Amino acid sequence: MDGAIGDLIRTAASGDDAAVTALFTTLYRELHRIAERELHRGGSQLTLGTTTLLHETYLNIAEREGIQFATRPQFLAYAARAMRGLMIDYVRHQRAQKRGGEFHITSSGAEAAPAAVPAESLEELGAAIEALSQVNPALAQLVDLHFFCGFSFAEVAELRGVSERTVQRDWRKARLLLHHALAPDEV
Repeated sequence: MDGAIGDLIRTAASGDDAAVTALFTTLYRELHRIAERELHRGGSQLTLGTTTLLHETYLNIAEREGIQFATRPQFLAYAARAMRGLMIDYVRHQRAQKRGGEFHITSSGAEAAPAAVPAESLEELGAAIEALSQVNPALAQLVDLHFFCGFSFAEVAELRGVSERTVQRDWRKARLLLHHALAPDEV
């Protein structure tokens, strides 16, 4: 872990709001990439822009008290979870509106149109990952780091201080548990 980021994480964990802002600013580019991936996975039903999602995530993280990040991957995984939660809330809010009666934030059109993913799938995946985090937080963090943050198995292994083979084995476990959570009727 980079020393400066480690210092920011420790200072942010102590409750220093300025350190939380500095940490977010330092990792902005990486968080922007995560936001783009999240929105791409969310499909065309999500009319949020990447920057809007990123800034809403910042506000969400900044207003929470008592959160602690021991490492960079924990911070990024937390940010990815916060983005996913905001997207799920946004989809729920959108569905609650009758025929577009409210103002909606839209993308600039410069972003590529993502493939459509049903809103229900996004909610189901979010619930499955939350359930996984209750059973095995390390596996849920792996899903956030690999699937949502886009880290390779080698990068996750380095971040966690384990072998790549261990990460691959854990990934198979996580996928199996998520599959069972998403399709409980299948054998």
